[in-house]
Amino acid sequence: MKKILHVLIVLSLLVILSPVFGASQRTVAFSSSSQGLPLGRVSPLSGGALVALDLRSGLLGWPSQSTPESGVAPNLNCKPAPCALPNVQASEGGQPVNEDPIAVDSNNTKHLLTGGNDYNCRASLQGFYTSGDGGKKWSHTCMSTISGCSGAGDPGVGYNLTGAAYITGIDICSNGWHIIFEKSTNNGLTWSSPAIAVNPIFSGGLTDKDWLQIDDSPTSPFANSLYISVTQFDSSSNSEISVTYSHNNGATWTTVGVDTKQIYPNVDQFSDLAVAKDGTVYVSWMRCTANGPAGDCGGTTASLMVSKSTDGGKTWSSPVTIAKVNLAPDACSCAFYGSLPNTSERVSEIPAIDVDRSSGTFAGNVYVVMYNWTGSFMQVEVSTSTDGGNTWSIPVHVAPKSDNHDQFFPWLTVSPTGIVGVTWLDRRNDPSNINYEAFATVSKNGGAGFKADVQIASTASDPFHDGFNGGFMGDYTGNYWATGKVLMASWMDTRNNVNCQDEVGGYKV
Repeated sequence: MKKILHVLIVLSLLVILSPVFGASQRTVAFSSSSQGLPLGRVSPLSGGALVALDLRSGLLGWPSQSTPESGVAPNLNCKPAPCALPNVQASEGGQPVNEDPIAVDSNNTKHLLTGGNDYNCRASLQGFYTSGDGGKKWSHTCMSTISGCSGAGDPGVGYNLTGAAYITGIDICSNGWHIIFEKSTNNGLTWSSPAIAVNPIFSGGLTDKDWLQIDDSPTSPFANSLYISVTQFDSSSNSEISVTYSHNNGATWTTVGVDTKQIYPNVDQFSDLAVAKDGTVYVSWMRCTANGPAGDCGGTTASLMVSKSTDGGKTWSSPVTIAKVNLAPDACSCAFYGSLPNTSERVSEIPAIDVDRSSGTFAGNVYVVMYNWTGSFMQVEVSTSTDGGNTWSIPVHVAPKSDNHDQFFPWLTVSPTGIVGVTWLDRRNDPSNINYEAFATVSKNGGAGFKADVQIASTASDPFHDGFNGGFMGDYTGNYWATGKVLMASWMDTRNNVNCQDEVGGYKV
């Protein structure tokens, strides 16, 4: 009886906290912890939002704290190329940090910006880190919140052509969930007050899993425009991808729905954006049906979708299917989109997308990275479009055939010279298929094949040391080209054996 009462209390709290947790959802305890009882639930919300709700409600205790970083600033050079850059912890230590995008200022490639779900930032859960020396030293800031609101993570980062930096994240307010942004014109020394960029498009709905992309192509008619893609949920868990744009540096914003609303159990989630040098905007996302063995999308076949806009985000083309992929099973009955094998970690399927903005042989090619569950492990692949996203190639594997361990949380960007860079987390060095390192590879032939990959993490990470008892290490990593030959990367790293931190490294071609 006590157990039933506990579940009823939990369900009541979740209904109060978020309209998405309706009668069709289940709440499942997936592990116990000295920090509290983390709760997994079958909900289409992103992992960061779910953890934020658990922390705010008291269902999850604040996680383990690590010793702050030592402040050592290694030399970031490596030679002879190809080689892996030395690793540097960008986050401050202490509480866990996960979900780590990264951006580089095209005006000054020594300026780097990364961020994470930062649990040192109690109000916003959004921490951001800037470097002015190419990644040797980092300064830290917690994003502010709108008055009366609390943050729920999902960090986004970017620079425009003038060197202005922008950051985004979720704010939960009494009148709904919003995506907010701040701006800095001095590489993060100071930030503007937070302002709302994206509102819910459904009555009683919310905004989830934002992604920021800035048009930094000087030749674009919409240069310096800001784009934010979002998953819009209504109160019945129905979903739609939207893109919000600003053509005046964030002074005003307009939101447009990209495709028709998906009626649950069909779900749209996990979008990404890319902008071509002519200003064409591409948005990619995953579409799945929650009819898997655990009552969610885990273990099902999902479709990866893409749509584009040629008028600065005002209108969008009919979606095209990039590929169909198998999602990892939800082995713990706690991860709506599948769990990382041998753990209770949620794993996302984000079709990270980018465009070749060079003037080279493969200019205009569009690339998407994904993972596919083979039935025994997660395998990272890349698909290519040579006709503006209308048709797509059969996906190409990025890791060697000998790698039959899990490959997960991939990211992809294209260099100014047209080199396709891919990074991901990989368990090949652990026979038990638990610990992981970050790896990188590149393609110089338009995505037809990839060079021998390189391990870019100098130390292995154990996901059970994520700070959440093996239950949450975020939804995405990041990479970005600093120059035509240096790919900077950021990932969730547990080398401190206590919790995840935002680690930055890279690969020199």
